Amino acid sequence: MAYTDDAVLSKLSALNESHESIATTAQWIMFHRRHANTTVQLWLTKLKDLPSSKRLNMIYLANEVTQQSKARNKEDFLQAFSPYIAEATTLAYTGANSDIQAKLRRVVDVWKERSIFDSQIQEAMEAKLNDIDKARNSNKVGAFGGSMFGANASLAPAIPAELTPLLAPQQNLSKSTIPVKNAITTANAEFDKLLAPANPPPALPVQAARLSGLLKSLATAENLVSESMNHRKELIGALDKILAANKEALAAEQAQINELTARKASIEARKQEVELAILGGIPSNVKEQTPGDRMSGSPVPEPERPQVEALTPPHIQEHDDFYGNSPGPRNGNDTASITQPVFQQQTFPSAPGIEMLSDLASHYHAVPLNGSSKKRKIEANDGFPDLGADGGLDPDVAEMLRKENPA
Repeated sequence: MAYTDDAVLSKLSALNESHESIATTAQWIMFHRRHANTTVQLWLTKLKDLPSSKRLNMIYLANEVTQQSKARNKEDFLQAFSPYIAEATTLAYTGANSDIQAKLRRVVDVWKERSIFDSQIQEAMEAKLNDIDKARNSNKVGAFGGSMFGANASLAPAIPAELTPLLAPQQNLSKSTIPVKNAITTANAEFDKLLAPANPPPALPVQAARLSGLLKSLATAENLVSESMNHRKELIGALDKILAANKEALAAEQAQINELTARKASIEARKQEVELAILGGIPSNVKEQTPGDRMSGSPVPEPERPQVEALTPPHIQEHDDFYGNSPGPRNGNDTASITQPVFQQQTFPSAPGIEMLSDLASHYHAVPLNGSSKKRKIEANDGFPDLGADGGLDPDVAEMLRKENPA
């Protein structure tokens, strides 16, 4: 079969995952190694058009061609694949399931062990794959709350409703970061390689094919960068809306706090007025202070103390006693001057004996006390007064008196 673009695309479309299909197609491609650059450009275009599950076959084909070329010391396809192999591998790795990604990792490890490509290309390829893995792990942590299977999804903090408009633009921007970076790197590498002064210009047909491939790479990079810019503008627009809403809320809160501060000051002044009114005992000669005077810090004068009546009772000797006796002079021994009260004689219409006893009692007077309650001792010569004859006494009484006082 003659070499044409349609023939190459037909071979690539018929490729399957069997080793026989991959080896047969690789032999046909290597037979037309003069068109290595064109074949690689068509290979990359076909890989981009395939779904992620079919791209692994294209990587297997590139692996077969490059290893066979390395074994035969043919540098045509090694040089043709070098500018695009990192981009193609990253594209096949992105969006693939874990099984396909493991197989792609195995191919990359084989290239590193056998030094199929330069060390710089190998390191750039591994770095891109690692970036994809990191981005996938960070997305899982954000979506499932730190668990791959979402077991702790309920423990993840809820996103505020105000930040919801930011999620879609930010996710789109994050997804486009790696493809944009890879596309720019590839386009710049092709541009430098094709237009480098040190490289001799190839034949015109080869140069035309390379220029066509460079235009496609530049257009791809341009489209990806433009798409990334659109995502970033969308994100900035959402941020501007949130910023405007927060500025408006901040102005409203500032007005509220000003109003609350003014009300607080007025209530404080009113409270002081009420407290002054509650006092009520302020004398009339005390001038009421104005709010300005109260703010100046001058103290409010206290009212005069009221007159209090003494609670100490008067001395017992400052008034007449119970029997009508006036108090006498007080000295160091007041008890020595206290006299017994003198009872006034009263006349009762009673028997003659009772009248005689009353007459006897009139001869006794109050006896001073010398600090004790002893009674006066009656001497022997202090007998009853002479009442004359019987004095009208009762005979029994008169007999008793004669026995006590024998003549």
